[in-house]
Amino acid sequence: MYINLKIKKPVFIIIISIFISSFFVTSLWSKDIIFSTVTESTDYVTLPIIMYHSILKANKSKGKFVISPRTFEEDLKYIKDNGYTTIVMQDLIDYIYENKDLPEKPIMLTFDDGYYNNYLYAFPLLKDYHCKIVLSPIGKQCDIYSENKDKNPNYAHCSWDNLKEMKDSGLVEIQNHSYNMHTITKNRRGCKKNKNESLEHYQNAFCNDINLMQSKVEDILDITPTTFVFPFGAVSKCSLDILHQLGFKATLSCEGKINKLTKNPESLYGLYRILRLPHISSDRFFKSKIEK
Repeated sequence: MYINLKIKKPVFIIIISIFISSFFVTSLWSKDIIFSTVTESTDYVTLPIIMYHSILKANKSKGKFVISPRTFEEDLKYIKDNGYTTIVMQDLIDYIYENKDLPEKPIMLTFDDGYYNNYLYAFPLLKDYHCKIVLSPIGKQCDIYSENKDKNPNYAHCSWDNLKEMKDSGLVEIQNHSYNMHTITKNRRGCKKNKNESLEHYQNAFCNDINLMQSKVEDILDITPTTFVFPFGAVSKCSLDILHQLGFKATLSCEGKINKLTKNPESLYGLYRILRLPHISSDRFFKSKIEK
């Protein structure tokens, strides 16, 4: 059966007009959502973070974590010549939490483990080129080498006096790299939770170690680290929850990517870092890893 529906012309025109108007408004609204989404997703600051460890004049081991003083100086020269400005973690935290500006081309240089050769070779170059770094020492090693006074650049670590001198210069920011969890054993890899370990046991072990390092730095250097640097990049999901609870505002990982930082505080957790490999010129390294 068919229904013969008759609509008078004036009514038909009104219906069509309403339909067209609704479609137009909906289209504009949809475009506004798309535009807003694109604007939000592209509103970020690009930040390369370079990861260094040891600096030695003679790299006999030819390990990938050791570069020469000459290479590091070439890196600093490249950074200066190409308009980059070195920043530290506090600059990032102020950018997000205090709405402070960052330089036009920010870059961060980080040193893990706190080897004495950082003080011996890198620190004088920082003063020459007016550059800053983030240094994350292993607390127990600082205690050991503050006691025995061994200054062999091949394996010694910075003493607390070395760290204080660098911190006081305003060129070196000290962060938390654990007190004594920079190890790999059958029971644990760095700060990562074991598969069969209870959450309570892990939380106690992790918190005790981190808090001990915090106390050491606060008592000796008169600063409070804001960032946790995961040994070996080994992290568990619950590790981040614990660090949140302890008041850390950022963490550094070992994943080799360039960061895209938004104003969201969560973007400070799990910051990527690119390992500075040896035997590659500064020009080649930065153009292939940073400016690609």
